[in-house]
Amino acid sequence: MDVRSFVIPAIDIKEGKVIRLYRGEFDRAKVYPYVPEELAKVFQDAGFKRIHVVDLDGAEGGRPKNIVHIRKVRHVFEGKIEVGGGVRSYEVARTLFDEGIDYVVIGTLALKNPEEFERIISDFPGRVILSIDTKGGRVAVGGWKEESSVTPEELAREYDQKPIWGYLYTIVERDGSLEGVDVRPYREIKSVVKKPILASGGVSSIKDVERLYGIVEGVVVGKAIYEGRIPVKGLTL
Repeated sequence: MDVRSFVIPAIDIKEGKVIRLYRGEFDRAKVYPYVPEELAKVFQDAGFKRIHVVDLDGAEGGRPKNIVHIRKVRHVFEGKIEVGGGVRSYEVARTLFDEGIDYVVIGTLALKNPEEFERIISDFPGRVILSIDTKGGRVAVGGWKEESSVTPEELAREYDQKPIWGYLYTIVERDGSLEGVDVRPYREIKSVVKKPILASGGVSSIKDVERLYGIVEGVVVGKAIYEGRIPVKGLTL
């Protein structure tokens, strides 16, 4: 396993700062002493091929607010960049693509305004990652604050034949908790879709990464990197 190809480091941005939420709770955020573009440069120098950027102000408020930092991240990171958080309109998606972002991550829009979502995936085929965020076995939207009646498998099946890149499947109850991963949900959703799946939520060590290898196509890792549980060359906090 090439860790630098399978692991996708996360950079979550709120008010220009790098933070990590605990189980999706905005009032339980931990701030780390990096600016986003500095962290992106660390990941670039360490040899990672892809990074995951979230505009948490956008996720909470409905529209990205950290475009300046996202632009700077794009400037220093040469690999693939996926961006989520507040991508709830065609115009926002197009703005991010115009900034040179490779993939946008969209969840809420697919449930709240499927017509707009379909327009985006039609005009930008293969460049949209459908975010499936689950709480209590149901899809959560609106910055993880609203729970729907839709199951992850139902949402994934609906779009598996359409021109999305694949899925980002986050177990919200484990996100930022360092509790370890539960591979069962990923095996279950993998059995009903053909497109790639990225896992997210709960990674605590390289052993968790190894458990996911062969089940999903990649894993987004945040706190385990920041807390030194998965060492990254050049990262000192």
